[in-house]
Amino acid sequence: MDTKCPVLVTGGAGYIGSHAVLALLDAGWPVAVIDNLATGFRFAVPAGVPFYEGDIADAELVARIIRELGIGAILHFAGSVVVPDSVADPLAYYDNNTVRSRQLIASAVAGGVRHMIFSSTAATYGVPDVARVTEDTPTVPINPYGWSKLMTEQMLADTASVASMNYAALRYFNVAGADPDARSGQSTAGATHLIKVAVEAGLGKRYGVAVFGTDFDTPDGTGVRDYIHVSDLAQAHVLALEALIAQPERSMTLNCGYGRGFSVNEVLDAVDRQTNTVVQRKYEARRAGDPDSLVADNSRITRELGWKPAHADLDTIVFHALQWERMLGALREDMPALQNRVRRSARPAA
Repeated sequence: MDTKCPVLVTGGAGYIGSHAVLALLDAGWPVAVIDNLATGFRFAVPAGVPFYEGDIADAELVARIIRELGIGAILHFAGSVVVPDSVADPLAYYDNNTVRSRQLIASAVAGGVRHMIFSSTAATYGVPDVARVTEDTPTVPINPYGWSKLMTEQMLADTASVASMNYAALRYFNVAGADPDARSGQSTAGATHLIKVAVEAGLGKRYGVAVFGTDFDTPDGTGVRDYIHVSDLAQAHVLALEALIAQPERSMTLNCGYGRGFSVNEVLDAVDRQTNTVVQRKYEARRAGDPDSLVADNSRITRELGWKPAHADLDTIVFHALQWERMLGALREDMPALQNRVRRSARPAA
């Protein structure tokens, strides 16, 4: 009865959530979106998808959506994601990411929703002392953002043990890129993700990129991270949903990354190649708590879900991010024409 059940995507007008909506639609799932548009954009929700502007902590609204649409699964992306902000205002992060998630889970249980996929993070691991992070690596967050996500994972685990619900917690590494068909991308002004910042610099939207630290224990001295294309990540959510439905007694926690890291300098080199420019690099002191390297062991997700990334290439990730960034320079109300124009772009530079 759960096959292709209606799916509610929280935060579906945001960066990762909007790509999950596209992946679900492409796979034939009926989808609805709830988003308070604090950081999301209405234009990111495709035409024909039921959209509810509201908060996930609004129990009455969520109950009505579940009831009227017969929601069988929730993909939960709504939340705050900027680590320094979580340090500056921890209570705001615990409220938005943990307290409101608690209310959403309660609404899901009350409404008979049987499956939930949670947008978690590699920040739950803190600063691991292993070269490849597995799902069994100790979870010792070093900031409120990581703790807020880990607390929600624990709430889901405890709830699944007593309720008719299973869940998947997907721990993202560094998400980047944009939909290859230019249907969505990272649109948030002032975003802090390296590739987003770098492509803005490559297109002249900002002056240079700050490189925090050149004394890491890495080949070129700059920090190494595992960058995952947002569309590959979205596809992982579809596969996780299928797995939850096929095995309703099973829950799972999975790393989402490629198992290969790139340094800050390597990312900036890729932007230079794709823009045929040289991004100004401003070398600064390393930030407290930044690990030398943070790379996923993704053997579990590839083994258990049969996940096969389609865009596991740094130049491709940067190229798609650049496509989207160029679109943002035009009027958003003309999105269909802009998308058609961008689809005619050339392939990534070699």
